[in-house]
Amino acid sequence: MNKTLILANVAGFALFATSPSLAQTAVSTAVADDDSVPPEIVVTAQKRSERLQDVPVAVSVVSGAALDQQGKVSLEGAVNLVPSFNFLKSGTTLNQSLFLRGVGTATFSIAGEPSVSTVVDGVVYSRSGEAFSELVDVDRIEVLRGPQGTLFGKNASAGVINIISKQPTADFGGFAEAGYFSKSEYRLRGAVNVPLSEHIRTRLNGFYTDYDGNISNVGMAGNPKVNGYRHYGGRAQVNIDFSPDVTLALSADYHHNNDDCCAEVVGTPPIVGATGAATTSPSQAALPTPRGDQTRQIAQNFITRTLETGYGFSAQLDAQLGGQTVTSITAYRNFKNTEIRDGDFLPAAYIGFNSLQDTGPQTGNTFSQEIRLTSPGHQFINYVIGAYYSRAYSERIFTRNDIVCTSAVTPAPTTLTPCASPLANASTFPSATADFGSTFKNLAFFGQSTINIADRFRLIGGLRYTVDQLNVFHSRVTMLSGPGINSNFDQGVYNSATTALPNGSPAASNGVPFQGKATNTNLSGKAGAQFDVSNQTMAYATYARGYKGPAFNVFFNLTATGTNAIAPETSNAYEIGLKNTIFGGKLVVNLAGYYAKYHNFQANNPDLVAGVVTTRFTNAGTVSTRGGELDMIWRPVHDINVSGGVAYTDAHVDQFLVAPGRLRRR
Repeated sequence: MNKTLILANVAGFALFATSPSLAQTAVSTAVADDDSVPPEIVVTAQKRSERLQDVPVAVSVVSGAALDQQGKVSLEGAVNLVPSFNFLKSGTTLNQSLFLRGVGTATFSIAGEPSVSTVVDGVVYSRSGEAFSELVDVDRIEVLRGPQGTLFGKNASAGVINIISKQPTADFGGFAEAGYFSKSEYRLRGAVNVPLSEHIRTRLNGFYTDYDGNISNVGMAGNPKVNGYRHYGGRAQVNIDFSPDVTLALSADYHHNNDDCCAEVVGTPPIVGATGAATTSPSQAALPTPRGDQTRQIAQNFITRTLETGYGFSAQLDAQLGGQTVTSITAYRNFKNTEIRDGDFLPAAYIGFNSLQDTGPQTGNTFSQEIRLTSPGHQFINYVIGAYYSRAYSERIFTRNDIVCTSAVTPAPTTLTPCASPLANASTFPSATADFGSTFKNLAFFGQSTINIADRFRLIGGLRYTVDQLNVFHSRVTMLSGPGINSNFDQGVYNSATTALPNGSPAASNGVPFQGKATNTNLSGKAGAQFDVSNQTMAYATYARGYKGPAFNVFFNLTATGTNAIAPETSNAYEIGLKNTIFGGKLVVNLAGYYAKYHNFQANNPDLVAGVVTTRFTNAGTVSTRGGELDMIWRPVHDINVSGGVAYTDAHVDQFLVAPGRLRRR
């Protein structure tokens, strides 16, 4: 069970530019006549521009200014501003995850998708890690909580993070910021808006951040600092008006991250006895003195780090045809990530303590095309219909290198003894390299409509038909101390595996990869109703059927028992809400209550591979989440805003699927 209560209440004075916490604050496209009344917040949560107070979805909106003032100009900073939004940190963006209402997907598999979709200027990112770069020149972030698959697709089974950049304008201008912080941290950010003509507008932005780190590595010469980073990148935008009815928005972005993060800091003695008392280990002789949470040193001979480069292009065409709006979004993204990890935490190889280094470069690219038709608003039936296609390819070549030695004397030394010592036998160098990857193909047709039964009563309905195809491959070659091949280890994932030979045929050629394929179709959707209790209060109730496609557990240590396809994940979600505008617009209070149940929940499950504890991506069982949320913004007088929110989340594992042969624990 997981229970979370988040509460914040901050007063922000324009004079001091104090940032709001858990605020629904956004750049508005509407201006109020009374300066003391906050302008209307406009969102695109239903793929059309609407007032936040008219949208029957629990949405939190964070302005770019509020995000900047947090100091963390990334999605990490938004976590502190949105109820029930959580972030799972990892040494590399490949393994970082987003959670909404206690639900998300954490996996090391290259063939698993996120539960929280990230969308940037209408482009769906197939890998959530791509969205963890610096967020510069952002207009707002819309956080849509709960399943949003009808309009946003299969990887939105827990919600959507919709990021909207500032768009080029008709005025020349820009900004530049430079900052220096303690511990040698530098930050440069800026943007310039250049109108080329009456019908062509451009905007360029860029960033550079540099941080030395806060941990000293005493295992390397010069005791270099680690857990720092160097990031740089930018975005170029061009908006063209071909006519009053036809516009084109072009965008290109690039980022490069060099992170020496995150080295594992050993803050307490590494071995704990059965009584709970700390015991000694010879490895402690090579580790810095543990100082609990004050430990600021490591001793490692490799720098755990991540090198990442990503870029993308998109084109959005909008055309007005007889009152309807036709939108086409074409996008291509490329992503490269290399993870390097010291897996033994020690500065060298010792007798009984092997040296281990992992290197795992991953590459990927995604092409997507969306086309949709949007009706005018304020008619008897408002609708959005469309089609979506994407192809996402990823490949990783993961190498694990070991240095191993044994004692040359009897009895073996009781103190920590380097492999270079005369007391050790000659070292061996086991090594394994796995080449694995995945291709996700997705085709979907969707539609959602609102029927205005009366001035104050509306019905909501939508459907999405999805066709998924997932192809995976995996091969692994293990070299021993010489040219030998460990066939039992390698054969474990070959196509030669049979009932009689579950680990594959020993006669099979080394290097023949395992290949898997999964296909699925799904019909999901949404239904609900809205009722205007008064001019200032809107109530709604919705039901949503969520869906996330099939997956595979494809990772370095894959064995024959893990080659099965992982079934699609489905959910049933219910939500009721009340959106209130009080005191002539000076106070906004939005409430939501929800319950959602997920079947065939895709998650990591602890497992043993070759005697090593690892995790297996699998259908973990059934989980549920329920709770309530409140968002509030109050503007008592001009230039004073009080914003806040409360979220209560109660998430349960209702039924856990235990692997065959293992005991079920309650």
